[in-house]
Amino acid sequence: MITNISIVSVFVKDVDESKAFYVDVLGFEPKDDITLGEGYRWCTVVHPSQPELQVNLNIPGPPLSPELVGAMKRAQDEGGLNGLGMSVDDCQRTFEELSAKGVEFIQPPAQRPYGVEALCRDNSGNWIVLVEHRDFTAADFA
Repeated sequence: MITNISIVSVFVKDVDESKAFYVDVLGFEPKDDITLGEGYRWCTVVHPSQPELQVNLNIPGPPLSPELVGAMKRAQDEGGLNGLGMSVDDCQRTFEELSAKGVEFIQPPAQRPYGVEALCRDNSGNWIVLVEHRDFTAADFA
């Protein structure tokens, strides 16, 4: 029986730079950072309020096909890969704090039926959605 989600992967351009971004800018904590066989690096970070969910920072490569790796790297360069969705307690304040740290925002905080949402990119070009949730019903989308 599946009990929870424990690992999600985010494809990055440089593991060291991404680890620094997630730790120093976004407030995650380092977890594992080991090199396995054939030089594969397993590097994870966790958020202090959700340490059971590891975020694996992974450079696209084998066993993915060279064609897929090339497409993913092009998508990274274009800033078009999905990243993570994160809950925030105050979207406007988080937007201001992260903007001051140099984070690139695609969309400033905006009201949505489900709360306040902002969209930014990590340092590899992945989209990060920040949402200050509010209660909603299906009628809020009509």
